Amino acid sequence: MSKEFEVHMNESAWPDELEALVAAPESHFVLFENESVRVLRVIVPAGTTEPLHVHPLPSVMIVDEPAQIRYFDGDGSMVFESERREVLTVQPPQWMPPEGPHWLENIDDRDYLAYRMELKQ
Repeated sequence: MSKEFEVHMNESAWPDELEALVAAPESHFVLFENESVRVLRVIVPAGTTEPLHVHPLPSVMIVDEPAQIRYFDGDGSMVFESERREVLTVQPPQWMPPEGPHWLENIDDRDYLAYRMELKQ
């Protein structure tokens, strides 16, 4: 796992209102859900910022349309800023443990699009 995503804490401390679908519904959309998995489409339009939120379940993330983003933790500290890519390539799937409070700022002129497969069991 990349150190840039080590923004975790005891998930029992995360209030339900910070869950991504509640706190950031304009950037998280359910594509499929059953008792085992929930598949989300994550869209952060160019030049926008998503609200503070959490992902309490472990997941696999695939960035389909990368963009230059800034990733902030729950305290508002910037954890990293990605590089601008002139040639867009699909990134390999990445394992994501439960992710604590964070938010993204898309500083690109392109939308950021990812798919997140959350594992319930």
